[in-house]
Amino acid sequence: MADTKLEDSEKLENTSSPSDTSDIGSADGKQSQKESRKDASGSVSSRSDGKIEIKEADNYEKLGFAFPPMKRWTILSVIFAVQVSMNFNTSVYPNVVIPLTEAFQISGQAARVGQMIFLVAYAFGSELWAPWSEDLGRWPILQLSLFLVNIWQIPCALAPNFGTIVVGRFLGGLSSAGGSVTLGMVADMWEPDDQQYAVAFIVLSSVGGTSIGPVVGAFIQRYLSWHWNFWVQLIFGGAVQLAHFFLVPETRATILLDREAKRRRKAGESNIWGPNELKENRFEMREILRVWSRPFEMFVREPIVLCLSLLSGFSDALIFTFLESFHPVYEQWDFGTIAIGLAFIPINIGYFLGWFSFFPFIHRQRQIRRRDPDALQPEARLYWLLYTAPLETIGLFGFAWTSLGPSHNVHWIAPMIFSTLIAIANYAIYMATIDYMIAAYGPYSASATGGNALARDFLAGVAAMYSTPFYKNLPPPYKLEKPTTILACLAFLVTIPIYIFYWKGPIVRAKSPFAQTLASDRKKGGVVQDEKSEHEVEKGS
Repeated sequence: MADTKLEDSEKLENTSSPSDTSDIGSADGKQSQKESRKDASGSVSSRSDGKIEIKEADNYEKLGFAFPPMKRWTILSVIFAVQVSMNFNTSVYPNVVIPLTEAFQISGQAARVGQMIFLVAYAFGSELWAPWSEDLGRWPILQLSLFLVNIWQIPCALAPNFGTIVVGRFLGGLSSAGGSVTLGMVADMWEPDDQQYAVAFIVLSSVGGTSIGPVVGAFIQRYLSWHWNFWVQLIFGGAVQLAHFFLVPETRATILLDREAKRRRKAGESNIWGPNELKENRFEMREILRVWSRPFEMFVREPIVLCLSLLSGFSDALIFTFLESFHPVYEQWDFGTIAIGLAFIPINIGYFLGWFSFFPFIHRQRQIRRRDPDALQPEARLYWLLYTAPLETIGLFGFAWTSLGPSHNVHWIAPMIFSTLIAIANYAIYMATIDYMIAAYGPYSASATGGNALARDFLAGVAAMYSTPFYKNLPPPYKLEKPTTILACLAFLVTIPIYIFYWKGPIVRAKSPFAQTLASDRKKGGVVQDEKSEHEVEKGS
């Protein structure tokens, strides 16, 4: 598979782009981007066999970058709903745990295996799907992913035993394409310096999907049988699949170029070919394994990827820990099933506040890049996180000691306020770490952010198993306060690398073969090419 994640993320962040993309919607802006790509990649490529490969520069108006703003945001809004539905499937399940224990005579801990297995499979599934979206196109891969996820809901809803649900949940998680493909679509439609608003929107869909599940799930648990937990997932998934089918076109540049080449051949230009049409051995197993292994390699070998992915994963695991801790905490105020579900609304509010808080920051950075494209180091993407990350520790300490309940004259609104602060921090951590990795690793950013997604989903899956025992088995007094206090202390520790990388990031990147290959090519003013970059990194490592 010669066309890998590398090409995808090359567009996701090439900060050496000299053009100002703030006016991408205008004719001048599009022409500027076209000329920039032409300078970097040339117009056409002649081969020894005489075939002519068309390039992005000569067909810019056919690519996703040239879509009208309304069309791009319509597409992204549908992708937003797709991402929400995939994460909704992870977070609505806890509301079926108690009904499953009654239906199949199993323990609550056994019933939570369905939550854990879905998230762990999702962590690996999103990485397995991404390369195929680059070779075969975004549209068919997302359609296939959504179709399979929806199909696996049916055996879960009709399950005669709990084992069927576990198998269905595993296959559903493995079938979920997730953020690797959705972030790739941002790269298809927005130029590097114009991507932050779109990335922020997709990040909101990712975190938001995990917090609307408990709200909807509470009503399902209260008024419907356990089967409807899965039927609702199927209805939501089916609706977004239909919306995607009718409203979202193909956006992958290489696929669009292949289509343009076929159209021109039919029109009489017999020697024009698209990039994929000229590639040999596109689906070699060695190439596939190389692409699939790179996120794991970067996760282990790159300190920036490892530390920030663990931070992001820890933050996401907190939300799934809350799926369990909210019950014993709010039951002290006599909250019922629906009231506990509604207690997650402050988390949703926190996510929106976190999203809005990035707007001035993104605007300011765009203004700076407009004056000088090379003025900002990648570490500048972490600046706002320096102020929002501490909200996680503050929120956890606050939530812990407002969990004392009405017996200590604490109002229920207090833990909700602190959960809002945690949500703001969780959004900011995910957004800033993704944004920083895109800037720091350029054409390797898809693999870097893949490690981030892997950590988030995997650690969230683990959290599904330890959360309830964590809050039930610590000795008194303060059985509810101690666990969250421990989480607060851990939050303090895992946020320390943010400040280290902000101040010492250039030194850390100087020791990275991935980052240094990118820096070398930027100094030369060129665009990193797949095979060249891969070869240099392999030699350097």
